[in-house]
Amino acid sequence: MIWNLSPWWLFLAVAAVAVLAFIFSLGLNAIIGRDGFGPFGTMGIVTGGFFGSIYGVNAYGVRLSELQEAVFAGLVGAFIILMTLLLLKAAVSRL
Repeated sequence: MIWNLSPWWLFLAVAAVAVLAFIFSLGLNAIIGRDGFGPFGTMGIVTGGFFGSIYGVNAYGVRLSELQEAVFAGLVGAFIILMTLLLLKAAVSRL
């Protein structure tokens, strides 16, 4: 799915996901506070996780022909990566 996008549409997709991830990360930063990565760090993790998980699912062999399937795969992957990094940061800070 990502390979079929032109550079212009890929830029728009990254920009839209980054804007929505930044809005989400502002609220998450207010809730988590110092235990998080800050709004820009969380935005980068969510945006990278979103597109990384879509790429990983495509590389694994799952065909994402519908937009809803790709969005679901991207969101699930982004939140799994974010929660894993938050748990690792919490574990390291407790040591």
